[in-house]
Amino acid sequence: MRIVIAGGHGQIALRLERRLVARGDEVAGIIRKPEQADDLRAAGAEPVVLDLESAPVEEVTAVLAGADAAVFAAGAGPGSGTDRKDTVDRGAAVLFADAAVRAGVRRFVVVSSMGADPAHEGDEIFDAYLRAKGAADAYVTRQSALDWTILRPGALKDDPGTGLVRLEARTGRGPVTRDDVAAVIAELVDSAATAGLTLELVAGSTPVSVAVKSVAGN
Repeated sequence: MRIVIAGGHGQIALRLERRLVARGDEVAGIIRKPEQADDLRAAGAEPVVLDLESAPVEEVTAVLAGADAAVFAAGAGPGSGTDRKDTVDRGAAVLFADAAVRAGVRRFVVVSSMGADPAHEGDEIFDAYLRAKGAADAYVTRQSALDWTILRPGALKDDPGTGLVRLEARTGRGPVTRDDVAAVIAELVDSAATAGLTLELVAGSTPVSVAVKSVAGN
């Protein structure tokens, strides 16, 4: 498969790239800073320098042309303000979805956040983040030309992955390692039967492949 990942230098994305390349997939990662390119090459992925906050949809469509799947894993990141939560966490996700539709890429996985809700209340930056993620998710779910899956991980940890998770429509809050999030995304990309599902993810006791199979089609 050829898979294009938005936010290709993110902590989850780099883990995902290494995993996909190891199993034989062709992976391209969209990055904003040229100096990030070597890290993607080290992971075996093709770096594509493109700013999703300002790029026209035609440029993003060209990157997605010929892809079998797209993964949106971009985020404004810690330290960013309310404006960038909107331009990246919402706006870039909308742009990427529009480009996928134009490019004919049906399989579309979004790395969202537990608690994402366009109607989330509050004045803190994290509240704006949850609203932006929720608005992006809502937009993607309205795109009938996409076989979308929304993944909402719990609190992210850098501990080594266990390969054991809980993946359900509602899990309740809890931690999960970035390694295990990447492992779940890799399975979701291959599992079109999870299209149309919004799933929460935390650490658990079920092997990743079994967890994905158990929710497929539900």
